[in-house]
Amino acid sequence: MKERILGLIIGIIVVAIVLFTPINAEAADPIITESTSTVTTNGNQTTKVESPPPSAIAPQFGSGSSSDLCTISSSGSVQTQILGVSVGTTYTEENCLRLKKAQKLYNFGMKVAAVSVLCQDPDIWDGMMQAGTPCPIDGLIGQQAKDAWAVHTESIPKPPEEDEITAQEKRDKALSIMGTVAAAFILF
Repeated sequence: MKERILGLIIGIIVVAIVLFTPINAEAADPIITESTSTVTTNGNQTTKVESPPPSAIAPQFGSGSSSDLCTISSSGSVQTQILGVSVGTTYTEENCLRLKKAQKLYNFGMKVAAVSVLCQDPDIWDGMMQAGTPCPIDGLIGQQAKDAWAVHTESIPKPPEEDEITAQEKRDKALSIMGTVAAAFILF
């Protein structure tokens, strides 16, 4: 939560700096491409082409043709008459990776190892204990595993700390930065 507030404050400061910084700029002439051609039969012909500057195009981050990747992408771009900016980033989804690892272990016939990988998630660990089938520990299963977990409580998976930035918060932060940049360009 502190990171989100800090990001918002930084965004507001950046917009304020951009808005209130005096800029000494003269009106720029548009980009003009002129070409002149002469027709020998009857006279002259002049063609004047005015073209806008190139557009900023958001980078495309994606899984391509494969859906077996555990990445999430986000990108964006902003274009004005003077400057264009495009940004993009990817995030790795930890739960997706955990599920894929467990699936591979299960397919190799290593069922206890697959359950152990899934049990690294605090919600799955808690659900297994509530169901009376404790997660394996040190190769122990069943009641022996339950007794071992009672001794090794420091090894129990715990939910992420409040201060740890989650993937959703990272996405929100990236989008807020892109929104700040977009707002700054729109105002000019």
